Amino acid sequence: MASSDKAKKTTSSTTARRGIQSIEIGFRILDVVRQAGTPLALKDLADKCELSVPNVHYYLVSFQKVGVIQQHADTGLYGLGPYALRLGLAALEQFDVFTTARPIMAELAAATGQTVFLGVWGNKGPTIVYRVEGGSSRPLLELRVGSVLPLLSSALGRNFLAHLPDSRTRELLNSELKSEADNYSTEKIEALKQDVLQHHVSRCKDALLPHFISLSAPIFDMLGEMTAAITVMGPIGSIDDSPNSETITLLKQKARSISATAGWIDPSDA
Repeated sequence: MASSDKAKKTTSSTTARRGIQSIEIGFRILDVVRQAGTPLALKDLADKCELSVPNVHYYLVSFQKVGVIQQHADTGLYGLGPYALRLGLAALEQFDVFTTARPIMAELAAATGQTVFLGVWGNKGPTIVYRVEGGSSRPLLELRVGSVLPLLSSALGRNFLAHLPDSRTRELLNSELKSEADNYSTEKIEALKQDVLQHHVSRCKDALLPHFISLSAPIFDMLGEMTAAITVMGPIGSIDDSPNSETITLLKQKARSISATAGWIDPSDA
């Protein structure tokens, strides 16, 4: 290869790397503006980004041209612009929990060897909308796509019971208590809900199906509202349901990754 060609290739490679780095820096600036929750002065923005004022200003000029950032005329402060809002709305419209969850559920089923369900809140309550079989799982003919599960005696149901407003679950809960009142006092139901909220996962053993255990982790939208859940289910003894077990840790990680795609921000990371 001629030396001139080598020089061109090196220059092209360097330019490409700089371009990628510039995008990363630009989004770093945008993320600081996003997290601030309020418009920022140029110097404050630069300090938070740990960049020089001239460098940040260079990015802001370009961002203003495309509408991602706007400078408020009365204060001179910088905040997110109208195009940032359009991007966010477009992302919400394009997000589909079913499409996003499918490959993640396949990974979870392969890692645990157990059946994995995706559940949503349907017209009649907690409803299975998708399932993936694991390598070691026994086909659960009792639980098909479209099956509606109980609130009190299923991990999926307990998840929704803990996270949804009482007004959404009250009718179904009262209906179940007509036959379950002896097993579920008000205190026990509240304890179940608090356990789910504390550990970020619901557990149900030897209840929905005899000799089976299920674990369910919530999926949230960008507003922090639960929209779905993924559930792992298998025979008792095949799944460790202790709070810090590998299965629960992996289940929560997978659910959080789906939530993150929906725009949810873990409060512990905020």
